[in-house]
Amino acid sequence: MTGKVHLVSDYRTSPDDLWALTKDLDALVAMNARMVKMQGVPSGDMYSGQEFVAQVSLFGVLPKQPYGIHVLEVDDTLRIFRSTEHGSGVKSWNHTGRVEETETGARLIDEIFIDAGWKTPLVVAWANRLYRARHAPRLRLLDQRGVLR
Repeated sequence: MTGKVHLVSDYRTSPDDLWALTKDLDALVAMNARMVKMQGVPSGDMYSGQEFVAQVSLFGVLPKQPYGIHVLEVDDTLRIFRSTEHGSGVKSWNHTGRVEETETGARLIDEIFIDAGWKTPLVVAWANRLYRARHAPRLRLLDQRGVLR
């Protein structure tokens, strides 16, 4: 059973600045911090072919579990990345993220296909909440970088 998450988020910043934040793994850890504590994530920008196993803990309360991430593609020209992930009860989490220019700035489009067996509806609902919860920290990080309009 596969479920889908589709989220569109608009920001008053340039597409290049939003893309720089989107591929920054340190920013990923910071944006997830409220809902998922992540350890073992490499620092810096993700790159095509990168593979790592992080230790994740929901809300920093549940026991840490291994979570594998394989970055399939990072295209700076098209501002798109694709990854496949698994672990912590998830069979597959296939994520495509892309940044587009808008009239007022930039748009981040996240599309994720999730297979967690019988838990898929629960994991999809949780993923929707997680990705929406990244909005405020992403705004703070863009502001800290001085790139919000």
